[in-house]
Amino acid sequence: MNLQQLRSVRETARQHYNLTDVAQALHTTQPGVSRQIRELEDELGITLFRRVGKRLVGLTAPGERVLPIVERLLQSTEQLRRVGIDYASERGGLLTVASTHSQSRYALPPAVRDFRIHHPDVQLQLRQGSPEQVARWLLDGEADIGIATEALARHSALATLPCYRWTHLVLVPPGHPLEQPVGTPLTLQQLAAYPLVSYEAGFTGRSQIDAAFAAAGLVPHYALVAMDADVIKTYVSLGLGVGIVAAVAYQAERDAPLVALDARHLFAANVTRVALRRQSLLREVDYDFIRTFAPPLTREVVQAALRAEASAAG
Repeated sequence: MNLQQLRSVRETARQHYNLTDVAQALHTTQPGVSRQIRELEDELGITLFRRVGKRLVGLTAPGERVLPIVERLLQSTEQLRRVGIDYASERGGLLTVASTHSQSRYALPPAVRDFRIHHPDVQLQLRQGSPEQVARWLLDGEADIGIATEALARHSALATLPCYRWTHLVLVPPGHPLEQPVGTPLTLQQLAAYPLVSYEAGFTGRSQIDAAFAAAGLVPHYALVAMDADVIKTYVSLGLGVGIVAAVAYQAERDAPLVALDARHLFAANVTRVALRRQSLLREVDYDFIRTFAPPLTREVVQAALRAEASAAG
């Protein structure tokens, strides 16, 4: 049994049994993937995948039991590798923080700056992706800490801790009809009358935006969706539509001449969370980074959350 065999099994399930995609993801060949799977099946004495001819179409009953074990083995292997890197590195080890584009651009910079001042020997690696990618990197042991608003709390294998609440605001070019007299609140009906420019589904509180329109019986038209607020602001400036962005992404001086309209009454507040693998072995630098980003999340608070998650899972 070897790691490549385990990776082949895991990736086959992830790629919905398409061995061409598996081979591409693992940087190998399709015959190589098939051989790794067959060798592991022979060693275990069971068939892991159902087959129709030469095609894999699903997991067998033994395969359903084996796959979670394979996942845990690969996570533990990655954790061992990272411990080795931490203690072998003269620079103080590696800390990988995975987050969405919005968190990396607007929320993380002060924490990264302060953390680097106190931990100059730690190699800090930032990875950006979708909330689901952040969760997957954590689950695979490819990241130590995850930070996102959407998706993280849906994964039972992750312990998630709330960091801060934030809201959306609406952006329009100067002179836009939605600019209201002071004291006149914006309405969802007014917003729905214009093409919108906002986040992709599953990003940066988009679920709260969709929920608000749905509750009002409205179907908004999105002229453009993107992962990054800077992209959204660019296209609002070009007149493509009305923007909806995280409030933290707007600064009047930097983003002039765009006009910001209060939308706190339209969309529910969002919660950004820090996520950790429930069975992860945290180091002092992990605790320090979390506390730097979210001061209320002390070592004791994080440990209590991990214990509570573990008890709930058990």
